[in-house]
Amino acid sequence: MTAQLKTIDGVSCSDSRTDLGSLLEIMEIETGSTDAFAASLPFSTRDVTAGTENEFQAVVLGKRQDLDLAITIEESNYYKNMIRRAASGDTSRKKMLGIERYLNQKTDDVWENSWVRFPRHALNTYASHIFKTDLKSDKTRPDSKDRSDAEDFTFTRNDEEFIRVPVSYVLKLALAHAIGGDDCGHPLVRITGEKMMAHFLNDNTSPEIFSFHPVRTNGSASIGRKMAKETLIRFLFTQLLVNYAEETFCLKAHGQQIRIFFSSSPPLMQKQLNDCISDAFYRSLFMSPCLSGWTRGQEKHEYMKLCHKVLSRSQINGISKLKEAGIINTNLVALPNSSNISLANNGTHISMGSIKLGRLLKDPASGFTAFHEKHLGDLVIKITEHFLCLFPGSYSASPLRLNFEDFHPEKALGFLPHEIDYTHLRMIWRRWKRKADINILGQALTPFGPVWLDRMISRSFGLKGDFIPDARLIDYFVSLMSTDQSPALSGIQGNEEQLKKDLAQMGVFDERMPLYQLVRIRKHAGMGYSGFEHRYFSIFENLMTDMGGALDLQNLITVLAYHYILTGEITHAMIPDTPDVESERRQIFFCSAIDLPTCYVKTRTKNLFLQHIVSKITKTRISRRYPGYTRIRLIDYKKALIQLLKTDAQGLMDNFSVKGLLQDLESRILYPDAFSACGRLTQGILEKDKKKDPMGFRGEVFNKKAEHYYINGLREKQINEGFAVMEQEFRQMDIWAGFNPSPHGQAIRAILGDTERQAFLAEAKQLFFENRLSPENTKKLLFLIILYVNKETREFGNV
Repeated sequence: MTAQLKTIDGVSCSDSRTDLGSLLEIMEIETGSTDAFAASLPFSTRDVTAGTENEFQAVVLGKRQDLDLAITIEESNYYKNMIRRAASGDTSRKKMLGIERYLNQKTDDVWENSWVRFPRHALNTYASHIFKTDLKSDKTRPDSKDRSDAEDFTFTRNDEEFIRVPVSYVLKLALAHAIGGDDCGHPLVRITGEKMMAHFLNDNTSPEIFSFHPVRTNGSASIGRKMAKETLIRFLFTQLLVNYAEETFCLKAHGQQIRIFFSSSPPLMQKQLNDCISDAFYRSLFMSPCLSGWTRGQEKHEYMKLCHKVLSRSQINGISKLKEAGIINTNLVALPNSSNISLANNGTHISMGSIKLGRLLKDPASGFTAFHEKHLGDLVIKITEHFLCLFPGSYSASPLRLNFEDFHPEKALGFLPHEIDYTHLRMIWRRWKRKADINILGQALTPFGPVWLDRMISRSFGLKGDFIPDARLIDYFVSLMSTDQSPALSGIQGNEEQLKKDLAQMGVFDERMPLYQLVRIRKHAGMGYSGFEHRYFSIFENLMTDMGGALDLQNLITVLAYHYILTGEITHAMIPDTPDVESERRQIFFCSAIDLPTCYVKTRTKNLFLQHIVSKITKTRISRRYPGYTRIRLIDYKKALIQLLKTDAQGLMDNFSVKGLLQDLESRILYPDAFSACGRLTQGILEKDKKKDPMGFRGEVFNKKAEHYYINGLREKQINEGFAVMEQEFRQMDIWAGFNPSPHGQAIRAILGDTERQAFLAEAKQLFFENRLSPENTKKLLFLIILYVNKETREFGNV
């Protein structure tokens, strides 16, 4: 395969860095044959690495009198002042009654994102040392003072000192306690465990845990399956830490149990509480103090407060955009609360790296520089965004029922006013109203405002609202739209900073925050690797098939994008960097998240790649409503993408060893009820009900069932998957240790003694699900996983 000498922008340019022939040479692309060309592309099978950051939901089970969240609210000056002001008539009793309802309606004893309290004496010497260190204002300086808020994390009750910290930080303390004892079994356990503590972040609201080690393949395995295995073992490790902390830190003895699980949308009761309190009080209750993960934790905590303020302001500013777009035609709006809860959304970020690009960027003599990384990376992202509609609902989901009274555009449309242009915003809102069950005699009716009135109308006319497969992608700020003067993906270095300045002036964003994008370039100079972070995943119903399949597809699309670029088939000029072109391709992604049946693209779109995809659709029609636009069915667009992958990626597929990837994708798209992540999650949520249609339930009923399923059924299912993977991996580890007289074999024997491994795992699994696994045996399981992580980390560096 040979490429003509031209620039990667398709235009004449005196800059030799954009010459395609030179680029092929410095990137070490083999042009002798099709197979050699494919194998030498960045992110090909032997080149790609991957890692994951999971944002989990955390709840604490217990009675009101034992739970930190309830106690903190009741003892706060904010609540006491509200009671006094309401009693004197200075303020409405509505918000005070709302808080009281929140405190009194916890019949299930589930407290979302509550902190926990336990006696300080429960910490051993090493865990206590870690806690003291994390209270420092600067952890790199042992002589630095404590954080100014250090007193918030301790209190005295009945002459006994207690610690109060978020669940996310308890995980780190539990790991420190486990490896800090005298019975850690082997020095490898202590050394590796100390490194693993840094992976438990005390950031944002919910626990964030990133990969203990990156993964790569040897050319025969699926990168997706390897990543899913790492995630499952890490999830199981987290559950074991919870089990260990509940007993060792006397949490159960003090009426507290922890549950950590996959859930993407903010909890219903937390939303209700948010509507009753100020933004500042919300931050004091739910923004994590960043004790773990940063050397200057309090500065990071202030930054997280900034994020909450900016997103809260941005949501309110979105109302003016809705008025400008003509979606809100009166001055009657449901004004959002000054506190936005979107940061309580939890997703999974999957990052991919290229060994080749990292090596070239590290070597100044290679000729491949940050200029090339940015120029190529932005174009790869633009190409990739055309395929992203394949993922929402299919591989991950966050199903949500909306009632009729929820269909205020200023609430239902979330952050879309800042993510797509007014034309596509109007199109989406019109089609969403048509899809939803909010029509009377063929005319869409939106809520009037008073909840009692809207519910009466809903009951009278049988207006049920809607069901959407991935609400997180609408409710969270997933992607900022470029401005005319500052495109985000133009391939020019520094363009992100200029865009952030523009958006800050518009009141949409803040320059100090990282640019939110569906796919974000990860630059070698800042991250230590060169690649991309994919940020649009919600809940995986089955980690092996959903997460694994998503990463394999994501990887294939990335390699195909480089194939297009390095053969000269697609250039930056073919996908113009204008807000309308950017919005045109992204609206299809958001339509997929809402599950709209159709979308519209310009008949003479300037986006030549989109034009090429649409040309493969046999059934399209010119829109009568929108002159100059072509109406396409979303299912047909997705089929066209699959056909494109089958033809253009055929030569790449042979190098991928991903059997049945596209067949599996087709099943998810064509038969979503049975094969998609959303379909299977919905089946799990309604498994015990006679009615299997989400629209057969009120929104609050279905959504509460979903939360219950995530806490119990889905969590237990994924723990089971984790045990299965652990047994499989430990079996291989036993074989490896048996033939290799290394410290790993010695450490395993030191941990288990003469106990047979399979018998120990089987018994430990049974005791875990019966809530009878002792701290001693929990610790043994933790140590075995730590040894496994050490082995995998070493192998990653040696492949």
